[in-house]
Amino acid sequence: MNYFLATFALMLIVIALMAVGVMFGRRAIKGSCGGLNTGSCVCVEKCPKRKKMEAEGQV
Repeated sequence: MNYFLATFALMLIVIALMAVGVMFGRRAIKGSCGGLNTGSCVCVEKCPKRKKMEAEGQV
């Protein structure tokens, strides 16, 4: 029972630290080309997959 409580407390601490890191980090999520699934490309140079999608008019 003591191992369970210690493990549970440790996991709660780790989750809390990750949550604090997310709250204070606040960097934009970056995909391979395009960031979030909004369609706007945040890359300096577009990847081949993005270029192909734009050429086919899917974006």
